[in-house]
Amino acid sequence: MKRLIKAVGCAALVLASQAPWAAEQAACQNVRMGVVAWTDVVATSAMGEVLLESLGYSVKQTNAVQQIIFAGIRDNRLDVFLGYWKPAMDKNIAPFLDAKQVKVLEQPSLADAQATLAVPDYVYQGGLKTFADIARFKDKLDGKIYGIEPGTGANTAIKGMIDKDQFGLKGFQLVESGEAGMLAAVSRAAKRNEWVVFVGWKPHPMNINMKMDYLSGSQDVFGPNEGQATVSVVTAPDYAQRCPNVSRLLGNLTFTSAQESQLMVPIMARKEPKDVARQWLKDHPEDLKRWLDGVTTFDGKPADAAAIAALN
Repeated sequence: MKRLIKAVGCAALVLASQAPWAAEQAACQNVRMGVVAWTDVVATSAMGEVLLESLGYSVKQTNAVQQIIFAGIRDNRLDVFLGYWKPAMDKNIAPFLDAKQVKVLEQPSLADAQATLAVPDYVYQGGLKTFADIARFKDKLDGKIYGIEPGTGANTAIKGMIDKDQFGLKGFQLVESGEAGMLAAVSRAAKRNEWVVFVGWKPHPMNINMKMDYLSGSQDVFGPNEGQATVSVVTAPDYAQRCPNVSRLLGNLTFTSAQESQLMVPIMARKEPKDVARQWLKDHPEDLKRWLDGVTTFDGKPADAAAIAALN
């Protein structure tokens, strides 16, 4: 009798653990995803879309700026956002978090992002390793620091250092241009072995295409811990309760900066993001298995078999 009771109890626990998936609402089959036009977010959102579609879900992406996406989740026009950069987006998301209108998943999808000043490796090996070293090599740098688009937080930080003579940078020139222009200038300098200091960040293909190093000793100019950042998933506050299977998948969907940088290379070469995601899943079955852990198809069937069938 004791064995029977124990067996029934175990069966009940198994059923209880499966109940949330079986109880997922029909409305969860349609996932409304907000996407900002940042290549890393485009890449991870495409990965999420391909995985969800392989499990029987329908995904609609809406491209918008972050404030509109947060408002869309608040107003029940969007369900999820895979691109909350912290601390870069903190000011914009704060009102929605304070009002409990959105929820940030506890585990970041990307834990090793960074944005700060960087140099080619030959410059780093030549002695320019910290912010305090920049002024010592003013002549070699031609008195220039290469930023990105005017008005960005990175450029504001550089201008502030110059204006305050922080690190002895008074007299330096901030060179402002778009991302492509900045990277083209840095690439030209690198080919000629010329010295250059610029705004670098990861994930980004620059970390693959160029041997580079990030400077230390920033005194939090670009944020705490030398410009360290995380990226997280944002959902409606009750989304995990309403749609636990989708929520489980999104919680599993973690990357490293190296992985995202690799994903971004073909996308920046104008390949279709979903095609890039599909190829990655075919080439990295270990990631597919990790991301589908504890996940089922929309109708409760094994996720692995369905995803593999859809990819092939």
